Amino acid sequence: MIRFTLGRIISGALVVFIVATLTFFVLRLVPGGPFDQEKVFPPEIKRNIEAKYRLDKPLRVQYYLYMKDLVHLRFGPSFKYRNRQVEDILKSTFPVSMVLGLWALVLASAIGIAAGIISALRRDTLFDRSSIFIATLGISLPNFVIGALLILVFSHLLKVLPPALFEDWRYLVMPAITLGAAPAAYLARLMRSSLLEILGKEFIRTAEAKGLSGRIVILKHALKNSLGPVITVLGPLTAMLITGSFIVEKVFSVPGMGRYFITAVTNRDYPLVMGVTVVYAVLIVIMNFIVDLLYTLLDPRVRLGN
Repeated sequence: MIRFTLGRIISGALVVFIVATLTFFVLRLVPGGPFDQEKVFPPEIKRNIEAKYRLDKPLRVQYYLYMKDLVHLRFGPSFKYRNRQVEDILKSTFPVSMVLGLWALVLASAIGIAAGIISALRRDTLFDRSSIFIATLGISLPNFVIGALLILVFSHLLKVLPPALFEDWRYLVMPAITLGAAPAAYLARLMRSSLLEILGKEFIRTAEAKGLSGRIVILKHALKNSLGPVITVLGPLTAMLITGSFIVEKVFSVPGMGRYFITAVTNRDYPLVMGVTVVYAVLIVIMNFIVDLLYTLLDPRVRLGN
């Protein structure tokens, strides 16, 4: 266990390092600069601004200074939001994105897994065909379309939910549904196909031949073995829902990290883009580590590190 944990920490740190390095150089190599959209400055003022943000130094020096700050969890000042450090922006916006992402994850997991199980157990019934159709629709519709429809129905027509901002739990309902719709549809299809595959295995028929009741066969044998693919997806899915709600936060004016990321990309705010990207990479590494641990609980035959 100790060797496995140390190996995961080293490999995770290497992944974050590679992601940070690639993002740094890609941002610098894209044509244009962070202050090209500003009004034309006199040369001396432009030089002062570049010196303030260390953009006047050679690229390799900028990279060294950035990685040195990153080791100390410093991302530097934002180019767009003057006099604000990127880590301060992340501290104030990450909790909002995390709450929204966790709400969406709970909804997607509960609805998706339950629908997938029922569809598999009632294969080729009306419920099964309807759930497949709804799942396909949920995957196909973009987030901004679902969000616009929810605002139209529940805010403008029924007037039961607020259309935007972030004040209490009512403001999270529609964004969470919008963000979790596609993952719920994907989990439903994945759970259905995985459970159907397990139900056709020989050990399931052996359990039934021993006289075990259908409920015990399903709960003790089929479900436990069919959750593997779902658990695998939930790791990166959690990180995606927490940090990847860019469009949803924009539609519902949620003051989360994704909303800042969009403006950061548009304004070439290098430090803020780097900060959000590194946070996303760290979450991916952490969730994949948790997934590996959960595998050992679902299947004792799985050995850590293999």
